[in-house]
Order: sequence, then C-alpha cells, then structure tokens
Amino acid sequence: MFFKTKAEKKLDEIITGIDMNMSNNYKDNAQSGLRDLEKALVEMKENGELKEKALGRYEGILKEYQEKMKGYSHKDQKPYWT
Repeated sequence: MFFKTKAEKKLDEIITGIDMNMSNNYKDNAQSGLRDLEKALVEMKENGELKEKALGRYEGILKEYQEKMKGYSHKDQKPYWT
C-alpha cells in the first residue's frame, strides 16, 4: 500500500513501538503500546477515519498482538533462582 491515511500512519507508529519494546523485552511498555493501539483503533472506527479494508487489517493485527501478549509481563515471569 503506497498511500496511507494519517490514521493508518498513526497506527503503524504504535505498532512499530510495540515491536521495538517487545524485541528489547520492555514488557510493560509493550503492554502500554497494546492498550494505545486498541484505544486508537476504537476511536478511529467510531469516527470513521479508516476504510473497511484497512479497519479489518488493523483489527487482525490487534488480535494477533493480544494473543501474543497474553501473560506477557514481568509479574508473570519466574525468577531463575526458584
């Protein structure tokens, strides 16, 4: 896709941030990014800022991250000494 809307660019920025935080093992920041993505997507859907095709694509991406990040936090991590 060559021409992305302002809304799509914003969602892509959030996704890039989530990916960077996950790759650096910044679990709390990644979870925060996931919440930001979900909130932005809901707002854009309500305001009609995304076309149907783009909306479906980003909803799929959101679902993937929600599945990937179940139990993805420092509090769920087992210390190596136990």
